[in-house]
Amino acid sequence: MPRRSKWMHLVAGVAAGITFGIFLKLCLRPSSRTSIESCPEAARSRMGPDPLTLINLQSNETVENSNRTLVFVGVMTAEQYLDTRAKAVYETWGQDLPGRIAFFSSEVSRAPGLPLVPLRGVDDSYPPQKKSFMMLLYMYEKYGDRFEWFMRADDDVYVRGDKLGEFLRSVDSRKPQFIGQAGRGTTAERDALALDYNENFCMGGPGVLFSRETLRRVAPHVKYCLKHLYTTHEDVELGRCVAKFAGVSCTWSYDMQTILHHNSSGAAAYTGRLKKREVHRAITLHPVKDHQQLYRLHSYFMNLRIQELRERSLDLHRDIAIAMRELHVPPEEVADFKLPGGVPLFPAKVGEPGYLGDNNILGAPIDFNRYKPDNKEDIIPFDFISKSIYSISNANPKRRIEGPLREAIDDVIREVMEIINAPSRQRGRVIDFNELLYGYTRLQPLHGADHVLDLLLKYRRYRGKKMTAAVRRHAYLQQSFTGIDIRELPLGEPPPVEDPEILSKVDINDYDDFDELSQRQQNSFLDFGKLNFKEAIGNGLEKLHKNLPKVFKWGDASSEEYPISDRRIYFVLPLAGRQEVFGRFMKNYEDIVLKSNEAVSLIVVLYLDIKSPTDYQNSQSLISYYKDLYAKDIKVVTMGSTPFSRGAALTEGIKVVPEDGLAFFIDVDMMFNFISLRRVRINTIKYNQVYFPIVFSEYNPEVVNGEDFNKFKDENLVINTDLGRYVMSSETEVKSDRELANMKYSKEITDDYGYFRQYGFGILSIYKCDFLRVGGFDLNIKGWGLEDVQLFETLIKSNLTVYRIADNSLVHIFHSVDCDKNLEKSQFLMCLGTKASTFGSEKHMMYYMLNHPEVLWPNEGQKKGAS
Repeated sequence: MPRRSKWMHLVAGVAAGITFGIFLKLCLRPSSRTSIESCPEAARSRMGPDPLTLINLQSNETVENSNRTLVFVGVMTAEQYLDTRAKAVYETWGQDLPGRIAFFSSEVSRAPGLPLVPLRGVDDSYPPQKKSFMMLLYMYEKYGDRFEWFMRADDDVYVRGDKLGEFLRSVDSRKPQFIGQAGRGTTAERDALALDYNENFCMGGPGVLFSRETLRRVAPHVKYCLKHLYTTHEDVELGRCVAKFAGVSCTWSYDMQTILHHNSSGAAAYTGRLKKREVHRAITLHPVKDHQQLYRLHSYFMNLRIQELRERSLDLHRDIAIAMRELHVPPEEVADFKLPGGVPLFPAKVGEPGYLGDNNILGAPIDFNRYKPDNKEDIIPFDFISKSIYSISNANPKRRIEGPLREAIDDVIREVMEIINAPSRQRGRVIDFNELLYGYTRLQPLHGADHVLDLLLKYRRYRGKKMTAAVRRHAYLQQSFTGIDIRELPLGEPPPVEDPEILSKVDINDYDDFDELSQRQQNSFLDFGKLNFKEAIGNGLEKLHKNLPKVFKWGDASSEEYPISDRRIYFVLPLAGRQEVFGRFMKNYEDIVLKSNEAVSLIVVLYLDIKSPTDYQNSQSLISYYKDLYAKDIKVVTMGSTPFSRGAALTEGIKVVPEDGLAFFIDVDMMFNFISLRRVRINTIKYNQVYFPIVFSEYNPEVVNGEDFNKFKDENLVINTDLGRYVMSSETEVKSDRELANMKYSKEITDDYGYFRQYGFGILSIYKCDFLRVGGFDLNIKGWGLEDVQLFETLIKSNLTVYRIADNSLVHIFHSVDCDKNLEKSQFLMCLGTKASTFGSEKHMMYYMLNHPEVLWPNEGQKKGAS
């Protein structure tokens, strides 16, 4: 008996030890996504959160008193996707639903911050048949009487909440409804699915919708359906269960293919262009395999929503304008008009938060004559569009349609077709766009864009007497500008993405490393053996350094933030001969930089021109003179008698620039002022953006002032003796030195004096590090031109933004162009084009041709001389 008692005590002790060990393991085992929980917390988490608190639903919210109880969306996901797909869904379309959302995953899943329901007894195995049916049972038991509709969705679908709400409110939820994209399987697997000829199922990917009545009939029989599975397809079995117990099948509707859209492109779905008819018409889009694309889709649809609200705002402004005209309120008094009771019509004034815009502009009627020009020069002509675009306002009258204009026309046509087909269901017809035959377009800077489009359409009637016919329609359209929104961007210098040292400084919590982190936490927080005292002290000193006043800080002062006006610009100037022109440039440089202590350095890359060898020595002497006079930073890179190459010169010059320096490639014929320096600094962003200004190029002064080019014969011509200078607005107005310098080195920008070099790419502002990253110039190009075009194309293909805009502060002073016949053919033709374009304007050429008809008809002049 004692021996038996001894063995019993031993067995009981072993059993108790094993039980206690298992209990400790469950309590102390860290979760893959959370820190170690105490035993009571873990026990509570297994009981599950309160269903109403989980989805932020108040106990008194019902379908009768709340607009956020229309639909409950259950998203099936897996533990491995909680931090990617599920999180992206919750942060994007999950916030815009006319209802609530919850995620359903395996029993062991945890995701703080997400409304997650770990289904008891469910794992993440595929196909998720048990997960799907248990989710429906949970929906019915917890929320069956609180929502009108219930939706089963995957974690790789995007749902447009606004369109989903509009659709569901048009359907009677009191009846049993089972809505989805109907499927019957492929021909090869139809027999294996065990479906009759008149049976179908709702494809699970794009989403499935249940009315409350359908869920009420199906949910109590979930366990039966799980025990009687015929296939491994979850959506097929769900459809079979609904058909058996709810008595309804999936909607037989062709429209469901567009409403609940499934893209068969797989992982590439919705990664390209989103401006498509099927994307705009869809309520759900499936599949979105890359969770980052969910954010892109959400941003796109938010922009569409903003566009709709702006259009609504314009309609309201027009209604206000019409009402004010009926009340005989003058336009200038509309902004201060008060409604009965002293309520202001526009409470916020210009510059105040909530300002609604200028009603005189936004409320202008839809009319092609909204803008009334004062003279014929102010008339805005239309451009003609067919296969090409024809315009009188462009230097190239016939050209291909630019990408932005083509995209704008496509957007207009798509929106027109959406408006035309909006009542198609009521009228029993569909109209499809075939092609644009021709059109006219123009842009009014004050009001917006005007379009006249000749559209070839296809009319299809599917109700009554069916017919198909081709029709042509003229569409007169206006795109009106809305209010102006301003967003200020910080003028900082972000680190390059490619820099591994910068990336190593970023503290990134990768969820894949949490298991390793949990192991470290489990060891002990008092593990002195693994404590890095050097790193801890370094981090502490760094924080102390950041919080000290500037006067007590140590280290390199250059690492501190500094105003953008203090950023040093390094002018890189190639020069071969042309000493007189260089003297004019140095006078400009003296007045703008040397006398004002601007943060600018000059690097002159000097070549010896064998045609004018004295210019080489004279240029060096001039540089020495300014260096001695102002003691400023002017460097000279001598190239000797090497054949001139602008690309090679700029490459040698930028070697002198510091690694993080801002280089500005400039020519000796350029004129600049303080405005130019500011624009170079603010428009060039390290690692992100380069600045290609479109400079203003002067015409030949002999042509601009010549009688043959400006008047008909026997007319009097008044010559402007101060050509191109700005005139001071008032003699008594006091100007600062900077303003006077800006006026001195400025020109009047009109079509009579010059033109903007749209195809000139020689002037460039870029940081040296970005220049080196893209590979610099093609040094195989010799002589005049082409090297800047090659660099421009390289920058376009890089990940840098090319900022290009007309800059009226940069003026190219006229000089005669001599084209060397020994140049390459492409360079020689480019040189001839530049020479011709700088001769004079179209108006000058017109006067000359009319005054010298023998140029147009040389044979006529010879005949008169012979007679």
